[in-house]
Amino acid sequence: MKKNTPLSFHSCVTMTTLAVAISGATYASAGIELYNQDGTTFAADGLINTFYVHSKVDDQDNSLDRTQSRVKMGFLPNYIGFNAGKQMGDLKLGARSSFWVSINDANSNLTSTGIDVRQFYGTVDSDWGQVLIGKDFSLFNRSNIMSDEILLGYGQVASDGLVDGQGVSFGNIGAGYLYPFPNAQITYRTPDMNGLKLAVGLMDPSKSGSGSEESSPRLEAELTYGANLTPDVPVKFWVSGMTQSSDNGSNDIDSNGFAYGANVKFSGLSLTASGFTAEGVGAAGLSNLVTDKDADVDGWLVQASYSFGNERLVLSHGENSGGTTDGADNLDLENSTVAWFHSINSNLTLVAEYDRSQTDTRDTDSLALGAVLTW
Repeated sequence: MKKNTPLSFHSCVTMTTLAVAISGATYASAGIELYNQDGTTFAADGLINTFYVHSKVDDQDNSLDRTQSRVKMGFLPNYIGFNAGKQMGDLKLGARSSFWVSINDANSNLTSTGIDVRQFYGTVDSDWGQVLIGKDFSLFNRSNIMSDEILLGYGQVASDGLVDGQGVSFGNIGAGYLYPFPNAQITYRTPDMNGLKLAVGLMDPSKSGSGSEESSPRLEAELTYGANLTPDVPVKFWVSGMTQSSDNGSNDIDSNGFAYGANVKFSGLSLTASGFTAEGVGAAGLSNLVTDKDADVDGWLVQASYSFGNERLVLSHGENSGGTTDGADNLDLENSTVAWFHSINSNLTLVAEYDRSQTDTRDTDSLALGAVLTW
């Protein structure tokens, strides 16, 4: 494996919520219903997670060579979300806002992180589908990350600086998929057509420089299909893509990407395989546009989990390869995970996880023990 490029934006790239995983496009299913009267609903949901983490970094140039113990957040940050809905004739109006916080702000500067708003959108639903307006997670690589078996776990910290700082770990970002950054958007979703769903969105384009020109919005789309091979064997397939251009004066950077994946479940076993290919993007996604039109990155992730009683065991391996310039390989990174999830009840889960992340100059081994509380 090759050296991974530094991710200077790691403190702001916190992960996607359970609410998004539940919603798939609409405002999330409520954890706690606070109001339901005359066709109007208001509810709240949230997540709190904390891990004890022991990481050993073996770095060839010794710049990050260390043994580090932390008490910190995992792959998901901590958040609270609010959901509203109102039936108005044939239209269902909805809204969601979610507010994200770090529990590790005292690590560098007390209360320095403030509140990060990752979702603030409204929806209009009817027989013809749904229109979403506002800020939400993007479509490209969305199902790849939503299907990750270690969303409630920890993940890789091999990227520069992640063993320190006040942000989250990276899960399999940069080692299997790119991050679908929250973005201002106008997105249309079709109704369920016998298991087939299509989403098409206009996204506020990412910039390649402070004065770069983007004459058109970024276009993203996602197609998903779910069915049952037998009553007890559900399957899901998905593809997604994006395209945009940014002219920074010295380069006209065309950013394009295609992602895909499949999942099948039977007898407590869940098998997932996904991947992507992209050009004109950085290590984690479109919030990190690069300045070389020849930049490209590819990735894949394979996972197996087995659930029995209150237990879920997970094996995972993912890799990204590519570079920020033509012929470079400084985006190469791989991560292998073994995880055990124990459900105390439907709201409390205990996690034990081991991760090994590798570049050609750095090996990082992490043991994470934690608890996740949801409502």
